Amino acid sequence: MSQYDAVLIYDGECPYCSVAAVALRRLRSIGSLSWYDDEAQRFLAAQFGETPFAMVLVDRRRERVYAGRSAAEELAERAGTPEIVGSLVRDRYDDIARLVGVASGRGRDPDDYHAIYPLAEDAAGLFDGLVAAAADGTAAQA
Repeated sequence: MSQYDAVLIYDGECPYCSVAAVALRRLRSIGSLSWYDDEAQRFLAAQFGETPFAMVLVDRRRERVYAGRSAAEELAERAGTPEIVGSLVRDRYDDIARLVGVASGRGRDPDDYHAIYPLAEDAAGLFDGLVAAAADGTAAQA
């Protein structure tokens, strides 16, 4: 099984989001998993007490959960994009998410989760399940 330090939970029904998740394969320490996956749903419920519809980056090593614009900014930084790209993503996240939603035909807006949260103990116990599901998805896409 592939081992990841972090897993991105993203809108798996959005073609633009899916392309971005596939591009993350260059960052070998980050796996990706659709928000609609059962493991993602279990993790979100354990972390937040509900299943917010948001892009979420779960980092086991740093024991942090980045959501929304914080996740987008962190991903841009880890991908080595220039600082201006990260700040653009952070500052224009809502506009970008809205445009992607319209272009993809998504019938809902992301929930208002944009902070960096400590990894909850119950959610941390589910991280290996996220990794396994992300590894299965990567193998299926390869």
